[in-house]
Amino acid sequence: MTKLLAGFVLALMATSAQAQGKVPLSTISKYLNGLTTVTAPFTQYNDDGSQSTGQLYLNRPGRMRFEYDPPNGATVVAGNGAVVIHDPKSNQPPESYPLKRTPLSIILDRRVNLGQANMVVGHSFDGTSTVVTAQDPKNPDYGRIDLKFSGTPLELRSWVIHDGAGGQTTVVLGVLTKGQNLGNSLFSSKGSGSRGSKR
Repeated sequence: MTKLLAGFVLALMATSAQAQGKVPLSTISKYLNGLTTVTAPFTQYNDDGSQSTGQLYLNRPGRMRFEYDPPNGATVVAGNGAVVIHDPKSNQPPESYPLKRTPLSIILDRRVNLGQANMVVGHSFDGTSTVVTAQDPKNPDYGRIDLKFSGTPLELRSWVIHDGAGGQTTVVLGVLTKGQNLGNSLFSSKGSGSRGSKR
């Protein structure tokens, strides 16, 4: 009986700790709305075990750029309502997707309200981070994204993309630098060259 009671108490303590650790959606929304420009290095861990590095540029609302270091050299640019993927190793033209149909739109909205965003399908605490899960409700087979936020101080630290085939890609952000002046050319869907001089 004592062991059962002790287990019950420990379970209650764990539940309480998780409840205290989970940051409310309203607080995360306020944090995202307070961001204007952000740059950060990132490391991407791919499903096949390989890694890529690069630089993230964010200019809210509506604009984001992922610039991969060589030998990858790819860029992913969100701007003017579209997400455009430039792959210098491909002979095909750049791929383009409507921004509003990607989870990036949650971060890039003019007024973020995660509590009312129809793409938000989960809000949990994994023991170290608050996790906001998003997916296209009309196309759940496209996969989902888990955005992970630290609590003290509140900051977007990483995300995990789960594709429709069961694979996953993890992106971990380095130190976020805020308030820089980022040129419009960074977010032009026509430009796919390196912006290293902007770092």
